[in-house]
Amino acid sequence: MGLTASCSGSTADRVGSALGLSSTSPAAAAAGGSGTALSLLGALPVRAEDNSPKYRRDAFGTPWSDVDHNGCDTRNDILRRDMRSTTLRKADNCTVLTGELTDPYTTRIIRFNRARSASAVQIDHVVALADAWRTGALEWTDAQRLQFANDPQNLLAVDGPTNIRKSDQDAAEWLPPSPGEQCPYVARQVGLKSRYHLWVTSAEASAMRTVLQKCSTQSPLGLTPTP
Repeated sequence: MGLTASCSGSTADRVGSALGLSSTSPAAAAAGGSGTALSLLGALPVRAEDNSPKYRRDAFGTPWSDVDHNGCDTRNDILRRDMRSTTLRKADNCTVLTGELTDPYTTRIIRFNRARSASAVQIDHVVALADAWRTGALEWTDAQRLQFANDPQNLLAVDGPTNIRKSDQDAAEWLPPSPGEQCPYVARQVGLKSRYHLWVTSAEASAMRTVLQKCSTQSPLGLTPTP
């Protein structure tokens, strides 16, 4: 789902431009294969993690910057995109005060109320920033990392406690608790890692393959920039 019209800056377009990457379409991904997430996984480089220098969150810039310059920070852009029946703070017409989320990791319905518990719904980086750092992003510039950290294709509004449990773990270490949500989650990681030229570890690739073999026709997600 794209951002609402009032939050319509094409963050992902700028990401691809900043990184010098072209936006790979599913059709392009199909060249030489079936175009599924499983086939695209087989094309990802497999390497050991590189964490030298060590990951720092500030290497990806100020959290939830307004990189698309629409007047709303990224967190509130994603809350508006992913939640239903949202209400906004009148003073800025951006800050989400209430809304309802179907959590993409547990399928639970969460009724969000910022005044009661702002952390009940959090924004997850599907490919965690620390995982991206360890698999190639440490070689990017600060500006490139800022754009990746705010790419709507890599962001989902999710249940806060579940997001905390995920932390910065990759697919070999953590998968959504709801079995039915594991396939799209891994398919999005595969698409994003392909688009950003990140690699996977051997254990990560094996875990991804195990999930995707159960949904072998699943297309990769995250390949096409947000319109």
